[in-house]
Amino acid sequence: MHIAVVGTGYVGLVTGTCLAETGNRVICVDIDAEKVRKMQEGVVPIYEPHLDVIFERNIKQGRLTFTTRLEEAVAESDIIFLALPTPPGEDGSADLSYILGVADHLGKIMTDYKIIIDKSTVPVGTADLVREAVAKNFKGEFDVVSNPEFLREGFAVDDFMKPDRVVIGTRSERAKKVLEELYKPYTRQGNPILFMDERSAEVTKYAANSFLAMKISFMNEMANLCERVGADVDSVRLGIGSDDRIGKRFLFPGIGYGGSCFPKDVQALAQTSSQYGYDFKILKSVMEVNATQKSVLVEKIKNRMGSDLSGKKFAVWGISFKPDTDDIREAPSLEIMEALTAAGAEVCAYDPEGMENAKKQHPGLGITYSENAYDALNGADALVIATEWSQFRSPDFDELNARLKNRLIFDGRNIYSLESMRELGYEYISIGREIIKSN
Repeated sequence: MHIAVVGTGYVGLVTGTCLAETGNRVICVDIDAEKVRKMQEGVVPIYEPHLDVIFERNIKQGRLTFTTRLEEAVAESDIIFLALPTPPGEDGSADLSYILGVADHLGKIMTDYKIIIDKSTVPVGTADLVREAVAKNFKGEFDVVSNPEFLREGFAVDDFMKPDRVVIGTRSERAKKVLEELYKPYTRQGNPILFMDERSAEVTKYAANSFLAMKISFMNEMANLCERVGADVDSVRLGIGSDDRIGKRFLFPGIGYGGSCFPKDVQALAQTSSQYGYDFKILKSVMEVNATQKSVLVEKIKNRMGSDLSGKKFAVWGISFKPDTDDIREAPSLEIMEALTAAGAEVCAYDPEGMENAKKQHPGLGITYSENAYDALNGADALVIATEWSQFRSPDFDELNARLKNRLIFDGRNIYSLESMRELGYEYISIGREIIKSN
């Protein structure tokens, strides 16, 4: 099939590349000429495991191309994916200006039937608005479909190539047949393609992310309770996660969720509910718990070391909001580091992929960066773990002992066992578990 993907951010680039991998001809559109030039040269603008391999392969084989000209892409394509940003406004509602601007332009340049697909995460009723925007200038036949993405950063290629399910919102039999054929190579193992109306598909995306965010916030609340009653949150997590009705995923406590999806989607669904006169109390609590949880580790640090951290140095391992991505949007690490420097501390941070984005997007953090994890430890009073990258799970503790002033770790992701920390003689303060005192 001939496909255009408008927008080459995280969702657009993964979508376009993976669609090309199964033999489709895909042309990706972006207004950033420099970004387009680099992609044409084979440079992947985001970090996502395994994406670079299929990106390069499909460029070489001529199935994946890039342009700044929307007219060119539309003329060559039968299916048009809209993968444009929908940033939250001041009231939490999604900003649809990018999507509706492109939809308006599509109406001016389309000459025959197209299937226009909302791939971006959008509020209820967006498909109707896109349809109206196109129809203002194009009087021929076309269909607007809602096809939300369920990609996990760090696993996006696998999620696209082998999805748990594909959700397609359309009442058009013509569009349904085309998209059923498009997604057939990705669902050969029997995972379902779920057809529904457009509004149900739009709600499904927000509902999925909000439910997962709710699980995370629930476990963070449980961790805080466990600390007060003397229970171990890891034992509680295993105890409830073995129940098939609950499941074991998204039950790891920590310092709050971040990224481009959960914060924005929970906020947007709550705002949509408000617009329709419904007070979605659970979502408000989820947001409140998450905001509070981001400060939990700083409170633990101050309880241990005092509210005035002047003269103290902290090594921070992890900046990205989760491992295997360079995405730092809404990352808890940013609030932690900002709070530490505000209290007078010196902070040296290391992240395998997220440092460049931190330098560019948050130049005022007032921290320094290390080229490797161990150099960040030099002369530090304590190590703070903010992201659970695999390379942090089994470090050389002899190096830690040699470089840290104190055997003191504040772990916001619970990546070490209490037994190993006790054996190594560390003072170890984590989330929802016993505090291990140094020998």
